[in-house]
Amino acid sequence: MATSGPSVQDSPAPYAQVWVEAGREGQVFTYANPAALPLAPGDLVQVSLRGRRHTGLLVALLEAIPADVPATGLQPIEARSQPAALDPAWQQWMASVADQCHTSLFRTLKAALPAGWLGQRPQRAPARPRQRWWVERGVAAGSEGALTERQQALLDHLDRQGGGRRLDQLCGEDGFSRAVLKGLESRGLLSRRPIEPGDSTERLGSCPEPSPDASFVPPALTAAQAEAVTRIAAAPDGAELLLWGVTGAGKTEVYLRAVAAELERGCHALVLAPEIGLVPQLLDRFRQRFPSRVLEYHSGLGDAERLRAWRTALAARGGGPLVVIGTRSAVFLPLQPLGLIVLDEEHDSSYKQDSPMPCYHAREVARLRIAQQGGRLLLGSATPSLETWWRARPEGEVQLLTLPERIGSRPLPPVRVVDMRHELAEGHRRLLSRALIGRLEALQERGEQAVVLVPRRGYHTFLSCRSCGEAVVCPHCDVSLTVHRVGPRQWLRCHWCNHRQELGDRCSHCGSTAYKPFGAGTQRVMEQLMTELEGLRVLRFDRDTTRGRDGHRRLLERFSAGEADVLVGTQMLAKGMDLPRVTLAAVLAADGLLHRPDLRASEQALQLLLQLAGRAGRGDRPGEVLVQTYTPEHPVISHLVDGRYGRFLEQELALRRAASLVPFQRACLLRLSGPAASITATAAAALAERIRPQVSAATWWLLGPAPEPVARVAGRSRWQILLHGPGDSPLPLPPEAELRRALPAGVGLTIDPDPLQL
Repeated sequence: MATSGPSVQDSPAPYAQVWVEAGREGQVFTYANPAALPLAPGDLVQVSLRGRRHTGLLVALLEAIPADVPATGLQPIEARSQPAALDPAWQQWMASVADQCHTSLFRTLKAALPAGWLGQRPQRAPARPRQRWWVERGVAAGSEGALTERQQALLDHLDRQGGGRRLDQLCGEDGFSRAVLKGLESRGLLSRRPIEPGDSTERLGSCPEPSPDASFVPPALTAAQAEAVTRIAAAPDGAELLLWGVTGAGKTEVYLRAVAAELERGCHALVLAPEIGLVPQLLDRFRQRFPSRVLEYHSGLGDAERLRAWRTALAARGGGPLVVIGTRSAVFLPLQPLGLIVLDEEHDSSYKQDSPMPCYHAREVARLRIAQQGGRLLLGSATPSLETWWRARPEGEVQLLTLPERIGSRPLPPVRVVDMRHELAEGHRRLLSRALIGRLEALQERGEQAVVLVPRRGYHTFLSCRSCGEAVVCPHCDVSLTVHRVGPRQWLRCHWCNHRQELGDRCSHCGSTAYKPFGAGTQRVMEQLMTELEGLRVLRFDRDTTRGRDGHRRLLERFSAGEADVLVGTQMLAKGMDLPRVTLAAVLAADGLLHRPDLRASEQALQLLLQLAGRAGRGDRPGEVLVQTYTPEHPVISHLVDGRYGRFLEQELALRRAASLVPFQRACLLRLSGPAASITATAAAALAERIRPQVSAATWWLLGPAPEPVARVAGRSRWQILLHGPGDSPLPLPPEAELRRALPAGVGLTIDPDPLQL
């Protein structure tokens, strides 16, 4: 791809080469420029290919037709849709990312650019004018008895919005179904009316950025925070820093001060969070400090919104600096000059994309970016990843900044371990231990709140036959189905492919009717809490309850406003939430986190438990952590109790070094999927033999092929090949296109360098 050239030629070139989506890797075609459009490499242009309109990337300008291209029949470039969409430095960085991920540049560009910029443009009929509707509280009286939870939630939501909201917003970004609306309308509790052109309500329901608060004064920095801010400002271009601070130590305030310094010198800043659920709190903090400067970018936005954000970033090259808050995909935004990239909760596995290709890690992509384009990379966490910790040792490449104490010198919450074996031996067979019940009973009297972590969502984690022991599994995946429940109705659902089915009355294996559900998901824990503790108000925080635009924000706002005493959720609970009234953090069935067959199981379990513990005691009242387990002697539990995460990392590094495992060695997974186990296994074996000589010559090891831990998903068989080799060496693989050509039709391939799951 061309990486240099004038922005606009003095005399427009008569021909151009355009990269168009044709096949997986795209293809470069020559087009004519009969309209003498002012074009330059990096422009996005409209062209036709095989009778369909495409958006393509202009890669080179030509004064003459290439010798191997017929001189007649050249298609014209129809329009320039986006000038200077890709500058040379950004393209060069993308080429480095493609090389790092061992995939094509075109595939990498497709992943980086917002949807619709490259590829086919659908032929759409002229849009019909769409009628918009305004929904508001009805006038019916005495009709609010026996409302469902969602109906009451919708009415409460409308009250918080001032009594009205657009229908498309309620059923879109707000996450309410039309069935809920219709039920309330039928009882006279809601009404709707059409919004006429120019109606003032057309503009209602938006979320404008807050106006500057003249009375706001940033909090005073602690000595450790002030030192961290000073060292970040003094770090040279290309520097990488780790901000290791205990939970509640004020890392976000350090980010705010570091970003402010970048804006003052005219540079953009990029702040990344691992999950969409963490974006709202960051947006609120940064918009309060930098009104009209903050841009959000993540998969929760619609295609049009992401396209608009991308164009705003492009337009800001010559304007005022921006602060972008987003998830991992925001790392690709064309911000120039970019002074600072922040990865909050840098240890989180959500920063790694393992499907589809390119399988990139936002931390590694950001590291490449600052190395080539300048700026600094700030990694923040209370529980840094082992890889980052290793690079932050005294002789490493990463500067270590520490925040050893909480704001206000608040103590870290003590950890209390409940041995569930003793509970069982003493005749207490309930899901909730006596210690946890006693602590929860006192919440309302004290005016406090609690968060309870449950490893799985749903009602029961699986359904099994007591006669033959057979578990009910998904017909398309090699995983058990999870029991879900709403009121009296129960059904089975696959959390891998989303297959759903009704509960049967007989075992399909032996015909017995002796079904028994096992395990507890978030739904069952929530029901158990409300049954055993009368009057306790409980909210559920998992993927099922936070769907829709701003679903995380809405639910957390309800909890923060005191609408519930307990928040029950999955791992989402442990990620960066600041809830001052929470004084208790509890973990049910911690054993499900401790015994996973994965190299990083101990590291990830301790990170999760320490992060959850950090949700307690962040306000004026001290906190407490309660962990229910059948293996209290497990090393992870011991390190959780003593709270010395650095000591755990040093011990884990010693084990990894002795076993020649990551981060002292590299790994790469080749994952194959096909329509049948025999076809996929044969293809995997053939591919392994094809690459074995090259792998051995590079002193790497090849293990497998073998079935993946979940060997079938959505009806497709899955096999994998593991490569393992020196930590500082490139992948010993031929180009991706060559590997794909070696596979039979119908068999897919994913190349995952440095996978997180091993």
